[in-house]
Amino acid sequence: MVLVEKGATGGVAVRGSAPGTRETDLLDPSNLVEQVHAIVFAGGSAFGLDAASGVMRYLEERKVGFPFGGAYVPIVPAAVLFDLPVGGKPMIRPDASCGYAAARAATDGPIAEGSVGAGAGATVGKFGGFGNAMKGGIGTASITLPSGLTVAALVALNAAGDIVDPSTGKIVAGVRGPDGHTFVDARTILRTGATAPQRPGENTTLGLIATNARVTKAQARKIAEMAHDGFARAIVPAHTMNDGDTIFAIGTGAFTGDANITILGGLAAEVMQDAILRAVREATGVPNFPAIRDLRK
Repeated sequence: MVLVEKGATGGVAVRGSAPGTRETDLLDPSNLVEQVHAIVFAGGSAFGLDAASGVMRYLEERKVGFPFGGAYVPIVPAAVLFDLPVGGKPMIRPDASCGYAAARAATDGPIAEGSVGAGAGATVGKFGGFGNAMKGGIGTASITLPSGLTVAALVALNAAGDIVDPSTGKIVAGVRGPDGHTFVDARTILRTGATAPQRPGENTTLGLIATNARVTKAQARKIAEMAHDGFARAIVPAHTMNDGDTIFAIGTGAFTGDANITILGGLAAEVMQDAILRAVREATGVPNFPAIRDLRK
């Protein structure tokens, strides 16, 4: 979850075919509201969307949002990923109280990465079946140009596909073979035309691009669209029928210089692929779903 209590211009691009989202229509450039006050990611499939209600309550108490009739209406778009089978307790899922607690605990300090928050139950490498998957999680990356322009990425990585380092083409995490320690390679599986049966909605990678540039809603959406290139570079395959891959983009406007959208979008893809790699490298394994660090032992 990211709070922007002063408001930020937001956009979204949904490229997966099984999304679970809230308030994404509002971010369409043709619609009225310009500013968002938080972006929420949660596990728990569609149940997890309730976490956004808790964030709204927290912001309303702080009189953050659009004033209307004595009340304040915070705009809190949200998206969820599917992690119910992980951990053996599918009835435990985020609710409004979790969202409220997360908002209260929010800080401008370093962001926790790995198997935390929406990444706690995230997994990758399910293209060969759920039993051969590995641990995903939360990852971040950012870049600041000499001009002071900053582009940062946050990702909750829960992909059906393998995670590939674009600089080498090598698999970092993904479908494990029978020995549990080597990779089958989803690209090889794709070329055979075979894949283990999967049901829609059981994956989904969620991303957020945040920049200090001043952007319009249409420009924010374009940045989010270009950031999906980072998904395509680092996740194989990405944007499948079984993923609800979604990327939000927000601009705070604190940077007053010129912001070229092509550069912003290109950088967004770069930091997004870096965040994806960090998500699996910082993850901690859980029973049946080892992390990268577990395979190295």
